[in-house]
Amino acid sequence: MWRSPEPRFDVASAICQGGRDYQEDAIVTDFPFGADTGVVVLADGMGGHAAGDVASKIVVTEVFSELKFQSANFSDFEGEIPHYLTAAAVNANDVVRQHVSQNPDTRGMGATLVSVVLVENRMFWMSIGDSPLYHFRNGKLQQLNEDHSMAPQIDFMVQSGLLDPVAGKNHPDRNCLTSVILGDRVAKSDCPKTPFKLEVGDIVVVSSDGLQYLEDAQIQRILQKYRRKKAAEIAGYLLEAIEALADPDQDNCTFSVIKLNHNKPVIRAVRPKPVGHVDAHTNTTTRVVEIDDVAAATAARAEQADDRREVKPVVKEVKPVKHVTVAENDDSNQEVDETAPPAKIAAGGN
Repeated sequence: MWRSPEPRFDVASAICQGGRDYQEDAIVTDFPFGADTGVVVLADGMGGHAAGDVASKIVVTEVFSELKFQSANFSDFEGEIPHYLTAAAVNANDVVRQHVSQNPDTRGMGATLVSVVLVENRMFWMSIGDSPLYHFRNGKLQQLNEDHSMAPQIDFMVQSGLLDPVAGKNHPDRNCLTSVILGDRVAKSDCPKTPFKLEVGDIVVVSSDGLQYLEDAQIQRILQKYRRKKAAEIAGYLLEAIEALADPDQDNCTFSVIKLNHNKPVIRAVRPKPVGHVDAHTNTTTRVVEIDDVAAATAARAEQADDRREVKPVVKEVKPVKHVTVAENDDSNQEVDETAPPAKIAAGGN
């Protein structure tokens, strides 16, 4: 059995309050050690100290709890991940609506959302609002998700010669959102059905728009210069660059840096499903193929002896039958992945 000397994903997060009197960003990351999947959920609140921070916490809590509940299905039902992401966002919007109805003084609060699910080298996402999802490869930085603000329209006016570049950069409506989670109808959302495929060495940055106080070219230079460093170090350099700006109007800045260390498959024992598969044409039930107990025991002994040779499982041939008694799932031969929390950097947050 092949075992990696390092986890598939290297992840670190950073958060700073900037020049604001309060923190309205919220983030959760979950990348269990040894797992092939991971989740990031980030929300940037709006509505002031009495509501924006509440909105972001509601959105992150509701979306993450739903994705965590579904995480066991990510690998087996990968095609359903966009549905899981969408359903989680809808549920979060409903909870915000309920909170506002019960607390009328919080009316107008809302939050952006970026939720990311990774399965091996494949990345799915759902985003609402202007919080960017960056991808870096071979020295090039690009934003993968849609920007639901007035910024794209203003930039188009600048490119068309209808607006001066300086005026466009400082336009008062630049950060006006065209879609956000408010507990009302969500105008726009970005949730591709086809995953984005990552390559080894790629860097993903899930961020609130506070990171955009840095120019894209500066973010690109930092990622290029420190691309071989650990995610925690890259996060630290990005945070240093934000702090070096010393901008009194600096917005809350929160982000997570994700690196794909390797994309090698891990051989695992196949667990029998709790029910059989019924063929509609023959009306017969076929049991899911199980790995022979002897092969599983042999694999366990080989792993304990640090034997790097490949252990080939012996598979029973199972024939269709009219009736099958499904035995209870025996997890005695399953491998247990030890979990460890991802490294995080926190600075200036409340």
